Amino acid sequence: MPSVLIVDDLVSIHEMLDAVIQPTGFATSFATDGEKGLVRYKAEKYDLVLADIDMKPMDGITLLKQLKLYDPGAVVIIMTAYASTESAVQALKFGAFDYLQKPFRVDELIATLRRGIEFRQFQAERAASGLVPGAKAADIESRLIGKSARLTKLIQQIKKLATVRTPVLLIGENGTGKIVVAEILHAASGAPETAFVRIDCSLSSEANFRDGLLGQNGEGGAWVKNAKGGTLFLQHLQCLTESVQKELVSVLRNTAHGFRLICTTTEDLEKLTDEGKFHDELFYRVASLPVQLSPLRDRAEDIPLLVKHYAAQATNPLFDAKLVEFTDDALSVMTAYHWPGNLTELFQVVSKIVATTETRVITSQQLPLRLRELKHWPTLTEYLAGQEKQYVDHVLITCKGDKAAAAKVLGVDLGKLG
Repeated sequence: MPSVLIVDDLVSIHEMLDAVIQPTGFATSFATDGEKGLVRYKAEKYDLVLADIDMKPMDGITLLKQLKLYDPGAVVIIMTAYASTESAVQALKFGAFDYLQKPFRVDELIATLRRGIEFRQFQAERAASGLVPGAKAADIESRLIGKSARLTKLIQQIKKLATVRTPVLLIGENGTGKIVVAEILHAASGAPETAFVRIDCSLSSEANFRDGLLGQNGEGGAWVKNAKGGTLFLQHLQCLTESVQKELVSVLRNTAHGFRLICTTTEDLEKLTDEGKFHDELFYRVASLPVQLSPLRDRAEDIPLLVKHYAAQATNPLFDAKLVEFTDDALSVMTAYHWPGNLTELFQVVSKIVATTETRVITSQQLPLRLRELKHWPTLTEYLAGQEKQYVDHVLITCKGDKAAAAKVLGVDLGKLG
């Protein structure tokens, strides 16, 4: 029987919660303040802690911090009577599993407790089994190429993240490998048949989000339902409108623990949150485990290994592409280049050279002009603008020139396509 420690300074609350929680299959224990609650938890280590935020001498937030220091896996649900969400957001910031705003409904309370138990069990199973087969070190390192200190640190982070189900926020420039990391974490579920639902927030219109992500009554749309048991992958989270951000919070409160949530951003969401440009509760729900992916220019020592890896993946009509070699001079030029498009740009350059070369050895003179001459280096803005045009052109080709259909896919007004 799962155990719940209820920490509240009102005995009447103890009695009320005991009356509604016990019949649903939970064993309840009580403490009248944070200090006593901490002592009881250390003595017995409960499955869940349900704590009021407004207590003396130790309040709920302080108790939460102390519990997390003692047991990082502690599942803590905060109760707050405040009308605003400020205190609840603060609790999420410090690692609360969720919060309940008084007065809360009994069904809401029980549903939150059950989600908490499910999460606790998930953590215990992962901790007992270690890395599941889909997340073996060899599998991770075969997809993340390099030996730099930055990449080594990233690989170690991923190995740890493979054992938990907490939402992950991948931060980095376009082309730094965020999609690959998300796929690795999804594979860590150990259930390859589960869905990997990938949504690009920069391409879907608000109407599409309301239908596919938000659904009716905050219960989640088709995308959320399809991701159940698997992974919901939201790219470019910073592109969501303010109204969608607010509604997404409600969806995540009801559904987030039914799937693995992985989000990406190319911007500093914490800064945007501090500036009031991003929903604070949404930020703390998705950013409990932030992972920074370095741009390629900051791990240039990995470039020779990446070049060899990408060359082996290409095809050439004249000879085995695996036999193609880049001279030291060519590799020096490629290492010095700043790669505004990161891994994506490097892959495109290597693949094109290997596919079209008539010689097995590639010299620096066979590299694109922009790599060889500094005056031709594009700015990041120029490079991304070119990438955007390539993507739009690809969508138009896919839609056989039908601009109306392409505009619908891209989630933009028809007039923007000319």
